[in-house]
Amino acid sequence: MQGQLAFLRESGFEVMVITSPGKELEAAGRSERIETLAVPMAREVSLGSDLKSLVRLYQVIRRLRPSVTNVGTPKAGLLAGIAAWLAKVPCRFYTLRGLRCETATGSRRLILLLAERIACLCAHKVICVSESLRQRAVALGIVQLHRTLILGSGSSNGVNASRYSQAPLGLNHASEMRQELKIPLEAEVVGFVGRLTRDKGIVELVKAFSRLCEASAVVWLLLVGDFEDGDQLPHDIRRTIETNPKIIRTGFVPEATVYYHLMDVLALPTYREGFPNAILEAHAAGKPVVATRATGVVDAVIDGVTGVLVPVGDATTLAQDLESLLMNKDSAAAMGSAGRERVWREFQQERIWGALAREYSQLLGARGLPRPETESKRVSLVVTEEHSAFQS
Repeated sequence: MQGQLAFLRESGFEVMVITSPGKELEAAGRSERIETLAVPMAREVSLGSDLKSLVRLYQVIRRLRPSVTNVGTPKAGLLAGIAAWLAKVPCRFYTLRGLRCETATGSRRLILLLAERIACLCAHKVICVSESLRQRAVALGIVQLHRTLILGSGSSNGVNASRYSQAPLGLNHASEMRQELKIPLEAEVVGFVGRLTRDKGIVELVKAFSRLCEASAVVWLLLVGDFEDGDQLPHDIRRTIETNPKIIRTGFVPEATVYYHLMDVLALPTYREGFPNAILEAHAAGKPVVATRATGVVDAVIDGVTGVLVPVGDATTLAQDLESLLMNKDSAAAMGSAGRERVWREFQQERIWGALAREYSQLLGARGLPRPETESKRVSLVVTEEHSAFQS
């Protein structure tokens, strides 16, 4: 959401963000010059804690009496969505950023499906961050098609493409970073940005990398991210990541921009997405992508043009296509260039922000409420549970 909140404020909305407490929330308040409020929300299901959060959110929303609420992430979408419905907020949005239920099984899947359905029912409009996500949500019976919308070509916040330009200063920084990470100059680098979990396809990525190493002695794997307690990797895969000297794990970083310039190709063998920002960022840096034909990903990669799509869970094909791009520099460069052009054409942040502001204004007008164009200060309440929503 970086930049989006300041844009809304400058467009005439009075913006407040509610999320779990932390330094990220405080930083967002300062950088976006908006009001913030911390309400603890557990990421996983916790009935006692969730009930307390729901009551607190309802009390806050009743006190603020916002004209618009926009809630996001599974937990906040449910709790804050219910609270906004109970408080009779006149314009309620839910931003659907992905479906955790896609890869869940058993009772957990049923619970997640029910939570998403309730969150959507509490909203007047459901913003889907990609067309394939919208179609998947409709197919699962989570939301009716006529209640959904997509901002521009998709994504929740677009990308500031200028930050990823291959300017001399940025390339010099990348060269210094390469030396710090002890990646040889002659090495070809397969990169990944995100959480190191099963859902992100890390098992297949490590297996594919092992196959690449059998064919080439100069290929390295750069993992920009870290392990998480939820959705843990198998012990042998984690041990390989921790002990293989040709696998570099940076941990979570506050700014990933420079790392894309260390990569020859980005790999994203994920099982599910909403709309993967890492792909937009890699394209903005002029890098080709090999990713899976998963929800959300098919909207971010044009197969054969900006990258290559492979079947979900197929480590062999993943290795083959990564090797092909590493060997065919001209093809890789053409895909990276096409990706960069598409980002500049379709995913500039101002395009997404403007579309969101228009949706807010249209629903306010339909409800007979003043819009920012006619009254300079209305309240837009944005609720999310995860601090990562404010990071780049």
